Amino acid sequence: MDFRTRRLHAEVTLTLKEPSAGPLDLDTRELDIRAVVDDQGKPLPFHLAPPEPILGSRLRIQLPKGLRQLTVRYRTSPQASALQWLTPSQTAGGQHPFLFSQCQAIHARSVIPLQDTPRIRIRYKAALTIPKALKAVMAAGFVRREEPSVEAVEHYEMPQPIPPYLLAFAVGSLAAKELGPRSRVWAEPELLEAAASEFEDVDAMLRMAESLFGPYDWERFDLLTMPPSFPYGGMENPRLTFLTPTLLAGDKSLVNVVAHELAHSWTGNLVTNASAEHFWLNESFTVFAERRILEALEGQEEATLHAALGRRSLETAIEHFKAHPQHTVLRTHLAGIDPDDVFSQVPYEKGYLMLCAMEQAVGRPAFDGYLKRYIDTFRFQALTTEDWVAFTERELPGVLAKVSADAYLHQPGIPSAAPSARSGKLEEIQRLKGTVPSPDAVKDWTPTEWQLFLEWLPVNFSRDNIRALDERFRFTNSTNSEVLVSWLVAALRAHYPPALERTETFLGEVGRMKYLKPLYSALHSSREYRGKAKEIFQKYADRYHPIAKQGIEGILSRA
Repeated sequence: MDFRTRRLHAEVTLTLKEPSAGPLDLDTRELDIRAVVDDQGKPLPFHLAPPEPILGSRLRIQLPKGLRQLTVRYRTSPQASALQWLTPSQTAGGQHPFLFSQCQAIHARSVIPLQDTPRIRIRYKAALTIPKALKAVMAAGFVRREEPSVEAVEHYEMPQPIPPYLLAFAVGSLAAKELGPRSRVWAEPELLEAAASEFEDVDAMLRMAESLFGPYDWERFDLLTMPPSFPYGGMENPRLTFLTPTLLAGDKSLVNVVAHELAHSWTGNLVTNASAEHFWLNESFTVFAERRILEALEGQEEATLHAALGRRSLETAIEHFKAHPQHTVLRTHLAGIDPDDVFSQVPYEKGYLMLCAMEQAVGRPAFDGYLKRYIDTFRFQALTTEDWVAFTERELPGVLAKVSADAYLHQPGIPSAAPSARSGKLEEIQRLKGTVPSPDAVKDWTPTEWQLFLEWLPVNFSRDNIRALDERFRFTNSTNSEVLVSWLVAALRAHYPPALERTETFLGEVGRMKYLKPLYSALHSSREYRGKAKEIFQKYADRYHPIAKQGIEGILSRA
């Protein structure tokens, strides 16, 4: 790990399942290939094709008859799309640099030459050479640390087969605290106690998930609290889930993200979509499982509130793609399309609605049995939408026709008969929608209820009403990122001056795309704020992950 040049100087040894011959094609993106040799060190002929948009460059290696093992020596690009190198000033401690990977959806190829598809699972052993003052962690089993010189070597092994997008590591000033017999939290020392307090209930969450979905197959469920530039809420890397620091609200109000990443241990990591065209198989089942965990731990009302928030985010995504409705179907077709460019809440929430409709059609006991058989049947495998349809027709005959599954899978928008969340708390929020409520009327509201209230504010809610809300409830100073972003989007629409100042500060503090995209969109959609959006992006772009930068550039380039 060369922090000075921002490169990995690396070699990878690939072991084939059986002796082979002929051309072997590997995916790469901006890798500098130095040599390819066989297991005796003899050079093998190879050709690195010119780069293609999105996919990168094909590395074709000619294998002699009977070859079982080969080694590629290479280095990564300083602009590798899966890696973010942070300066000390971009970390909580301010003393040491930090490096982390983010390989989903097709970024593993910028770190390792391999077949970068979830159809092909891999086991691996790894040795990471790092500065001795730092700690390396991987989404794998820790083996040992050696300190032969001014550098340290951390050894890891992944015994379970994983899709390449789940390759993950981080290097920085890191400390750990145990949370339970199978879980610990890692973080920069400055954040460790806050993270341990926020996530202290993870072991109970793990036991609850096992009672719903069967045994946990990954041995450990450790958590890594990431630097602010991490582009997602969480990444479900097995054995070491990455989590945004925006979850550290101080009141455990955002730990549903942990439930989501934990649920991926079954739906995504254990049973995996065959490609990004079937991404909904990972995410809709995981949202469904997440809300079942929440229901078991916090009650039906809380799970219903989250479902209502999900419906709202789905409606926003449908509106975003109104010029490209083909991106609002579940079974997508992505030839010539970068998966990152069409990432949205559609596979999460539209698929969740379909699974809810199926559960309602057959009853919870029957659906729970189906869910466990699904996980057991496709354990450590990848499947397509078509595989899922065939399995479901066998296990729950007629249910797909009963819920009009085709409308979810292949037709744009939200099906008219899709289930709607209902509860007493939702009705109360609906009753107060578009008002400035009295403190007594909302004195017991949770952050989730406030977020829904703010999401449902009318587009034409006046600046005077926005000011009255802020004076009464201090939303501009909220420490809950979900509440704050919902508030800032509404306040920017009303051109409320304090919101602009708070937005600029917040955009310099976080890198999570869930927050960056709506805020930059709100700024860019206003003629008054459009120039400010570009000014803020120029100021903070170097702090964002490459995936996030690409998304924001797309927003700011729109007419």
